[in-house]
Amino acid sequence: MSQFHDPIVAGLERGWKVLDGAALTQDQTLEADVVIVGTGAGGGVTAETLARAGLKVILLEEGPLKSTRDFRMREAEAYPALYQESAARQTKDKGISILQGRSVGGSTTVNWTSSFRTPADTLKYWQTQFGLKDFTVEQLQPWFEMMERRLHIQDWNTAPNANNLVLKTGAEKLGISWGHIRRNINGCWNLGYCGMGCPTNAKQSMLITTVPTAMDLGATLLYRVRAEKLLLQGDRVQGVECRTMDAAGVAPGSVRLTLRARHVVLAAGAIGSPAILLRSDAPDPHQLLGTRTFLHPTTISMAVMPDKVEPFNGAPQSLYSDHFLHTQPVDGPIGFKMEVPPIHPILGAINIMQIGQQHAQYIQQLPYVNAIISLLRDGFHPDSVGGKVELRKDGTPLLDYPISDYVWEGVRRALKINGEMQFAAGAKMVMPAHDQSRPYYSVAELHAALDRLPMQILRARVVSAHVMGGCRMGSDEKNAVIDPDGRHYQLHNLHVIDGSMFPTSIGANPQLSIYGIAARNAAKLAQQLTGKAAPVLA
Repeated sequence: MSQFHDPIVAGLERGWKVLDGAALTQDQTLEADVVIVGTGAGGGVTAETLARAGLKVILLEEGPLKSTRDFRMREAEAYPALYQESAARQTKDKGISILQGRSVGGSTTVNWTSSFRTPADTLKYWQTQFGLKDFTVEQLQPWFEMMERRLHIQDWNTAPNANNLVLKTGAEKLGISWGHIRRNINGCWNLGYCGMGCPTNAKQSMLITTVPTAMDLGATLLYRVRAEKLLLQGDRVQGVECRTMDAAGVAPGSVRLTLRARHVVLAAGAIGSPAILLRSDAPDPHQLLGTRTFLHPTTISMAVMPDKVEPFNGAPQSLYSDHFLHTQPVDGPIGFKMEVPPIHPILGAINIMQIGQQHAQYIQQLPYVNAIISLLRDGFHPDSVGGKVELRKDGTPLLDYPISDYVWEGVRRALKINGEMQFAAGAKMVMPAHDQSRPYYSVAELHAALDRLPMQILRARVVSAHVMGGCRMGSDEKNAVIDPDGRHYQLHNLHVIDGSMFPTSIGANPQLSIYGIAARNAAKLAQQLTGKAAPVLA
């Protein structure tokens, strides 16, 4: 039993209205002012906003309800319990692995706390290409400031761990700019296991902030319940048809729930929300639904350092460099953001693309292993159109995301820079995550190898934890699924408020972008539904 206060257990003891789909034995119909599908960054912010406005809210989550006492810093427990497809979600061609959360709190429960406002050049592109005239740095600033206060997003004043210092040291020796990452934490213990749920309640996820507040204000939470489809009548949504999940949260159960509401908000993520609309045969006159779904295709460069860096200890991400986002135009050669990930045994073993004795040697050297990743900014060039959400025969979603030559060239270039930084920081050897790679002992050797290595799926390792787009917003319904406030163009009482609303990738970790824009759009929705000024989240 955890020694820390457990806000979920305490709330249940106070009488929260909660239903576990796996325990239900009979079909039910429930009613509310608003049904919100998803409890992550978009759903959590929207739930608190609407509940504070006095609206009757139902929150719907496909995954389980976990809490402080369940987070035991064990990979083997966390990945099956807290991630989509047990942390094994991949694109259709298996070319990109995707880490997405799947529990109450969504990805905010398992992310690494990195918090960036939407970059100015991204906003400028949205303004010119998608007509988002109100999405300027100045106009979004109050919403970002409100969510930063609400979620304790602030500078991380603790010294970076040795793993992150590799980036700083390498960048400074190469004359590359770097900076400190702001984090949504309050009283962080610096444990380094953020991706497995926070056992100290320091991470200000939706699980311990907005969702409990909404519940205290009377919201109802349904978990282990899947939204199957929207109930449509003309240009309106009558409700959501749902199915319960089994105790493992994997297989659908036999019990069905019907949720009736004045208004529905989709916040199931950039794969989940388009999938629900596709299963519902939602109107899509311009064939935009599920298209322009973006990742940050991410490269990995591993290095063995002369001294221990213990990549599993300390805040997982505290330093970054966006130098290579600004060395070319936003719509030029693909830019990338550089960060340092934590490396835990299972995560490390998966991403070390070696076999046999060589793989074993890497694992044995894990305390000395550093990784630098580059997040590629996809979606700003004609040759980077992202992917498309499709449905399998059983109705579950699948992301088709072919990697273009344009992106592959960015992968090659990023791997070169990653390795250069590691060598500059003193690495004994560097090995890019590629199945034909071997240890390299100099920059020249590394560059020569990367010029030869084929950039192909299942050879070069590409991952992502950021999924965006698929229900993109814009001022013209011929080029967008939702309007700039998040309202569906054809279904007038439906909003989409999650990462699927972005017309491109962000070019930075997207959680704060979702928080800020969700706060803006949820406030407008609250005013629309109540006729009163929207509440402030504080």
